[in-house]
Amino acid sequence: MPDLVPLSINLDLTTACNYACDHCIDWDILNKPFKHEDQELWDSMREMAERGMRSVILIGGGEPTLYPKFKEFVAFLKELKLQVAVVSNGSRNDKILEIAPMLEKGDWVRLSLDSGSNDVFQRMHNPSKKNLTLDEICAWVPKIKKVNPHFDFGFSYVITWQGATRDDTRVVENIHEMVMASKRAREAGFNYISFKPFLERADTGSEVMDPAHMEGELAKVVARIQAQVAEAKQLEQPGFRVVESINLRMLIEGNWRDFTKQPQMCHMQALRQVLNPHGTYNCPAYRGVAYARIGEKDAYKDSATVRESSTITANLLDNFDASDNCKEVTCLYNGTNWWLEEVIEGDGDIDSLMASAERRDWFL
Repeated sequence: MPDLVPLSINLDLTTACNYACDHCIDWDILNKPFKHEDQELWDSMREMAERGMRSVILIGGGEPTLYPKFKEFVAFLKELKLQVAVVSNGSRNDKILEIAPMLEKGDWVRLSLDSGSNDVFQRMHNPSKKNLTLDEICAWVPKIKKVNPHFDFGFSYVITWQGATRDDTRVVENIHEMVMASKRAREAGFNYISFKPFLERADTGSEVMDPAHMEGELAKVVARIQAQVAEAKQLEQPGFRVVESINLRMLIEGNWRDFTKQPQMCHMQALRQVLNPHGTYNCPAYRGVAYARIGEKDAYKDSATVRESSTITANLLDNFDASDNCKEVTCLYNGTNWWLEEVIEGDGDIDSLMASAERRDWFL
């Protein structure tokens, strides 16, 4: 295995979070006494950028804007000529305003809001600042866009339904607020609203979509979701779009189980990984899962750790059986993995392949 690094990483800057969301996929690893060592983290970014990494998504495992050097770190990533994205809960939009001038076309920020009303927002997210409202969060968007209109600003909406649970906690349903949220997103100046279905943590540790836990007939619940999406689509206009995630389209079309058939080898785990204060993992769907662990949080800080991490990645390519471990996962990369599998097995017509126009989108 060459001493390679991922093309893109999900980077969890902190485990600290000021929300207690009922639907959070990562709540088992939040607010733990683990943190990055600043110099190791910054060395890792430089080492990886020099070896070919092209994008960093500051996301999950905690609220990234709570990282004490958030502004300085984003500035450092841009000095390294990396594409940068931020997924935030919206509680500290003053920090997003501070980094806005640094962002470029191709970078993006997405706020996880999942609601159309202040009531559902607060019941779903349980912010530590009890009087924080959706109104207050969305009021920041025009201010931020005025500073820099060139990056994409998104409103993220995880669709939840009656019967969904996180451990023993019942999740608040929000299907009925999808259109309301779309109107709010458009009026606030977001570039898009993205809808995706609620995910649960399976016994294997992977993130899975399990409509079997819906209360009521699956077809009727899906029909409600489909009707809300269709109505939301009517709100599209230049500069604002409604986006359906791949697994939401699968759910609506009823073919989501077709995409749980994975090849034995997951090729994408060599191209996209997760760096977290708990360690480094092979996939965002396995954040914090022991058997998907590549190494410590400093797994790419220098040439020696890069070599070790490359070796472990090679072992995972051989021994992480996606056809078993991911057999319940509607994987975003299902089609890509199968295409690569065909090429490796000699079934793909390599001679006929043509390079597509470069879009400079390195987020995979």
